Amino acid sequence: MKQIFLKDKRDAAVLRFHPWVFSGAVARKSGAIEDGEWVEVRSNKSELLGMGHYQDGSICVRLLSFEASTIDQNFWNQKIERAYQYRKAIELTDRDQLNCYRLIHGEGDGLPGLIIDVYGEAAVIQCHSIGMHRDRAMIAQALQDVYGSKLKAVYDKSAESLPKEFAKTMANGYLFGTGAENVVKEYGALFTIDWEGGQKTGFFLDQRENRRLLAEYATGKTVLNTFCYTGGFSIYALKAGAHSVESVDVSAKAMELTEKNVALNGFDDSRHRSYTTDVLDFLRKTPNTYDLMVVDPPAFAKNLEKRHNAVQGYKRLNALAMEKIKPGGTLFTFSCSQVVNKQLFYDTIVAAALEAGRQVRVMHQLSQGPDHPVNLFHPEGEYLKGLVLYVE
Repeated sequence: MKQIFLKDKRDAAVLRFHPWVFSGAVARKSGAIEDGEWVEVRSNKSELLGMGHYQDGSICVRLLSFEASTIDQNFWNQKIERAYQYRKAIELTDRDQLNCYRLIHGEGDGLPGLIIDVYGEAAVIQCHSIGMHRDRAMIAQALQDVYGSKLKAVYDKSAESLPKEFAKTMANGYLFGTGAENVVKEYGALFTIDWEGGQKTGFFLDQRENRRLLAEYATGKTVLNTFCYTGGFSIYALKAGAHSVESVDVSAKAMELTEKNVALNGFDDSRHRSYTTDVLDFLRKTPNTYDLMVVDPPAFAKNLEKRHNAVQGYKRLNALAMEKIKPGGTLFTFSCSQVVNKQLFYDTIVAAALEAGRQVRVMHQLSQGPDHPVNLFHPEGEYLKGLVLYVE
């Protein structure tokens, strides 16, 4: 295994178990290293600090071990088993009314660059580093070894998540099995998962507990779910007995999935309406006001250079939303932009409330579900921020 040596006094972050090694901390390499190769990371004094995947870039090594390890099938089996045991401990496995959850959440599970979501009898892999993609066969085997006959398929959906220079030569496909059932249960709600053609791995599992919370406020209410994607919040509102639910998304495919999920759960068109249109346009033009609203947009910023524009976008969107809420109504608002931290998001919502001229109370502060854990030594893993607001 090739080696990377850090500059003097640049090993502090790794000694604190931060899993990223930045290129600026590297003093020298033991030879030419290909993207995706396993490397040892050593201090300036040659002390072993960890092992991980190399990739030429700002983050040049993603560490998967902080000790000497043999990288074989047993290594991957142990990693997947530990992640599974954690999901078992938080009671997400082997449940009658819930059979979808995130099994691997990158750095949060000690596997930076890897996402695995479980949908019933299928596991969907997304690799965000070429090193993880090179190891995908052993990862798929580890899933089979841990889940046994309960697992019918492993699908690799990395073409969308790998860096562009690698993604253009990659194709998604099954690593094991085919044809697993694609209807899952989430606290009794049914959802069709399109892991082959949908966004991300097919569903936004990180909002599971927030959807459950929304149901507590939805009974008898008029509800607007914007950026609805597959209608997760809409289904929970309908199941909770909402008076009416309107779902809005610019994607026709998303709206088709939403309508399919509404029908799948036994609801007719009398309480639900779909609108395939831009959310901002909808909010500007609709004459309606609502008791309960969900504002859950895609990431407005992927990097720091776009953060200012993202903040302005969140402000404009939430000010419009607040104008459409009835006095005494509730707003669930979110940001999944990692570069917009919790305080900046909060400050942006304050600015939106001032612009809308509404008095607002904070009812809940929300984040991603516990199956999207944040590594204590890698706070960057906390990406989803949410507020539940009472709008007077």
